[in-house]
Amino acid sequence: MSVAEIPETTRAPLASGVSAVGVSRRFGSVHAVEHMDFEAPAGRVTALIGPNGAGKTTLLLMLASLLQPDSGAITVDGLDPAQDSTAVRRRLGWMPDTLGVWESLTAREILVQMARFYRLPKSGIAGRVAELLAMVRLEELADQPARVLSKGQQQRLSLARALVHDPSVLLLDEPAAGLDPGSRVELRTLLRNLAAAGKSVVVSSHVLSELDEIADGAVFVNQGRTVKRQTIEEAAQQGRRYAITALDQAELTAKLTELGLEFRVGTGRRPSVSLMLSHDAGAAALLRDLVTAGIGVVSFGPAGGALEETYMSLETERK
Repeated sequence: MSVAEIPETTRAPLASGVSAVGVSRRFGSVHAVEHMDFEAPAGRVTALIGPNGAGKTTLLLMLASLLQPDSGAITVDGLDPAQDSTAVRRRLGWMPDTLGVWESLTAREILVQMARFYRLPKSGIAGRVAELLAMVRLEELADQPARVLSKGQQQRLSLARALVHDPSVLLLDEPAAGLDPGSRVELRTLLRNLAAAGKSVVVSSHVLSELDEIADGAVFVNQGRTVKRQTIEEAAQQGRRYAITALDQAELTAKLTELGLEFRVGTGRRPSVSLMLSHDAGAAALLRDLVTAGIGVVSFGPAGGALEETYMSLETERK
């Protein structure tokens, strides 16, 4: 079923995205979220990053209108979930970190039921469900009960369930959990395509290397508060750690010492040397100097992703 076949009451409008300003939520004496700010504009993938217990899932539940904030304001496409929860939920696609209930129903039955909940036209439900099953590669398992699906297959079904009504805002909690490498690549492509179509996509994940390839920007949270906002371009321009291996490690370390660079020597089957470089141009210049000096460089590249570097620097500051 195409977007044109979805009735006006469920069709996603030109989205403005989702935002939260100064939201707080406590559970008894525990402040899960405290004066947190968050913004995920339309047409972009926004990563939500933080350690366990930082308040990420609580924030997502509030954005999804499944949990009311104690204070602060949330808007979805300019609408307040507290004032118009029905209209907001028509615009939201929510993918929790587990599939949840209905394990006795088949994958097809789950998607059909979700389409009915969103009041999609009866004549188009079968086509929409078939389209989604193909999108997440579950056609051959469409009529198997959800309980027999693997963790990765359940994740793909959960994503299809979140997309059934063509939402303008997509909230994903650990969407890559349990996926094999091929499915992770497909997920990255799908999320980029959804953002390119004008949707606001929010991804909470601990797999920071994946987020470098998916996200346009990131919001870092810790202890219930927002601690940093950063675009991917800003993350790429900051200093980051590079790892270098060479045929002769002694020659490599001697040259780095001669160049006045501070470095760390790692251990492993092929020991590497790591060091901080301020920008990509500096990395290119160092590689040129090493090759010119006759160092047998075997590998030379970032030791981690740009967002991972930001996360680790924030953790270091916190400690």
